[in-house]
Amino acid sequence: MEMYTLDTALLRLKEISESLESGEYDLEMSLKLYEEGVGLVSFCNKTLNGAKQKITELSELTAEEDSNE
Repeated sequence: MEMYTLDTALLRLKEISESLESGEYDLEMSLKLYEEGVGLVSFCNKTLNGAKQKITELSELTAEEDSNE
């Protein structure tokens, strides 16, 4: 899979969704697009979970610093 940012992955997912909904591709190509989409969803979930974890860590660090003042 290509290297994506969250934004480019979401844009590609939108393209894939629109292509699949249009019905313009045969079964084989549709399956390839679906497989790519599943990989992108996984990438997006991992990216968002990582960001959430970082925010949690920073919030806890800030709370500790505030309580030490």
